[in-house]
Amino acid sequence: MTKGVMAVAGFNRSRRKATQPNIFLEGVHTPLTEEITEIDPKVTGAIPAGLNGLYVRNGPNPVSPVNPAAHHWFVGDGMLHGVRLQDGKALWYRNRWVRSNSVSDALGEPRAPGPRHPRIDVANTNIVGHAGKIWAIVEAGGYPVEVSEDLETRAHSDFDGTLGQSFSAHPHYDPDTGEMHAICYESQQTNLLWHKVLGADGRVRRDEPIPVEHGPMVHDCMITPKYVIVMDLPVTFSMSAIISGMSFPYRWNENHKARIGLLPREGSADDIIWCDVDPCYIFHPANAYETADGKVVMDACVYDHMFAPDNTGPDGVPKFESLTIDPATRTVSRRVIDDRAHEFPRYDERLTGKPYRYVYTTAVAADGFLTETRIFKHDLTNGSCEVRDFGSGRVPGEFIFIPASETASEDEGWLMGYVVDTNAGLSELVILDAANFTAPAVATVHIPQRIPQGFHGNFIPVG
Repeated sequence: MTKGVMAVAGFNRSRRKATQPNIFLEGVHTPLTEEITEIDPKVTGAIPAGLNGLYVRNGPNPVSPVNPAAHHWFVGDGMLHGVRLQDGKALWYRNRWVRSNSVSDALGEPRAPGPRHPRIDVANTNIVGHAGKIWAIVEAGGYPVEVSEDLETRAHSDFDGTLGQSFSAHPHYDPDTGEMHAICYESQQTNLLWHKVLGADGRVRRDEPIPVEHGPMVHDCMITPKYVIVMDLPVTFSMSAIISGMSFPYRWNENHKARIGLLPREGSADDIIWCDVDPCYIFHPANAYETADGKVVMDACVYDHMFAPDNTGPDGVPKFESLTIDPATRTVSRRVIDDRAHEFPRYDERLTGKPYRYVYTTAVAADGFLTETRIFKHDLTNGSCEVRDFGSGRVPGEFIFIPASETASEDEGWLMGYVVDTNAGLSELVILDAANFTAPAVATVHIPQRIPQGFHGNFIPVG
């Protein structure tokens, strides 16, 4: 039956006709058509000498032309954009496709080694360092892909045979244990999620099934000392979207009950404390922590709806909210921190699961998503918000926080991210002093091409 459905879907996808331009194939999202290497890119300012490592960001970049009427931003081949920093210098910039079979075939290369999910081998959403390796990752079925420090694909991986059904685009590292926690789903197995724990040795040591209905899209999760937070929200698998030829099979489902679960870290699905929440959708939480009276507070970018009435792209206005999850009453209360449109919240990840003060977010727009020119710094203690505007035509993506040292105080460190200069058709890696958010950039690495807007990146220390 699956083969028949996919055959019908492929036929309908080829016949779909665009009635308007696809915003995720033009402007700041226009895919690149080649890989380049720039040695010793130009730098303005002074790169902090302690930033020794690789800043790399992942995002979709179809290797071959696609039908604009069927294409969705979330499904393009992965492309990595990285800058290697060492001893106050920028050694190089590189962009490289993550070698899925379609990428290798299009480039006329042998296919990359390693096991594949039978349906998808694209890894286009995030990139993390763990267990001494660098992993390009995705959700809904695709396996992680190991890449080298110069961004070349090494192999697809199922973590030495321990992965099971799928992984996540957003595993969360626990700095106290050295493990990564993730809530994972498989797009065609609609009755289960899994809580997976990736050990410090790079092998999955826990793979706990969680029964659900309708196939919810669970993009992210969060951890506290006691719990893993499971977001079972009303964006679910849509057979009608598949059959109609859409490449991304999820839509808003008014019949799916919205709930947030508190799963004890080593508990079973029967131990989850499910708490009702008003219908909403969350791609990305910032952090979460437990209060003295047993509640859990999670800050997140929250949408009133998502992929409604169709699934052509992220829709709605994501307000920055604080959600208080009460396991005693099994309820969730919501408070708006900032009603401007925010996404990609980042914080000092040494404080994952603990009380914290600062969150850094990116402004987004409904008519193109990452086309705004501002980023924000929220002080959750005094309620203030600083705004940094990069200027007309200068569009930032996600900015990450890197502490100045392991013992540095919160907010003592650097913010780093790519900014697209649409005026010049180029990009920059911008490094800011987090404590002096609106001051001139500490350093700017000038990239000799436009980097399309993508998803998530990280700074991976390299000796």
